[in-house]
Amino acid sequence: MPSVLLVTFNLMPEGEPGGAALTPALAERGIDARWVCWDDPSVDWSAADLVSVRSTWDYHRRLPAFLAWAREVEAVTPVLNGADVFAWNADKAYLAELAEVMPVVPTSVLDDASLIPGLTAAFDRWGTVVIKPSVGAGGRGVVVVDGLDDWRLFDLAPGPWVVQPLVASVRTSGETSVYVLDGRAVAQVDKSVAGDEVRVHEMYGGSSRPVPLDPARAGVAEHAVLTVAERLGADLSYARVDLMEWDGAWVVSELELIEPGLYLDVAPDIARPFADLVAARLVRLSG
Repeated sequence: MPSVLLVTFNLMPEGEPGGAALTPALAERGIDARWVCWDDPSVDWSAADLVSVRSTWDYHRRLPAFLAWAREVEAVTPVLNGADVFAWNADKAYLAELAEVMPVVPTSVLDDASLIPGLTAAFDRWGTVVIKPSVGAGGRGVVVVDGLDDWRLFDLAPGPWVVQPLVASVRTSGETSVYVLDGRAVAQVDKSVAGDEVRVHEMYGGSSRPVPLDPARAGVAEHAVLTVAERLGADLSYARVDLMEWDGAWVVSELELIEPGLYLDVAPDIARPFADLVAARLVRLSG
């Protein structure tokens, strides 16, 4: 029976919310799977046939150590998506890069030297803007401002930052997450904000619900994953593509290639296609 390690972090040793659905789904396909913490020194990574990063939700504050771990592990065991992809995807500056080849939420990248002129230009162009750390997760450090006289700018998280227009539709049509496994869109979760918030995360009052796949949004997501796979020369086994409405079209707001939550607590059926993906990769590796 092939062995797969599902990787999480020390505050969630049992895995992501709803993650208990993954191990039986994999067992049904003849795969022995268990959850382990990425920084647990007792784990023998070389004994596994495949490693799947799932809920390493502290990577953004421990990025050098996390990337070093990923490179060490993939030297002895295949890791889905892989360390090079993780390194590229960890910095949201990739959105500014992708603007050359696909529709994305407009994004500028600023550092301490360019912060003031960059924000001034962003206010002139977009009015109200969203500022977030370029390496971050879970909506932490997000600030919404419309001028340099906003005192919240004094408490910015350490840079560099990405700056984007406030996408007003997040408060009406919300945000959509499309799961693309092995290049094919398999599931969709729509997310809504609470009140005047712009973050869809549950910790800020947001809510999520599984819905049938919208062909238009599925097409945007699949194209985004294919484009990035070709651009990076990588096998993108899994991706969560987050989409928002901007200028009357669905565009990419984030592309999650490291540890996207599968929303198994609200959409447990996603466990099955993910298990199919893992099984397919194991067959490919054994061949």
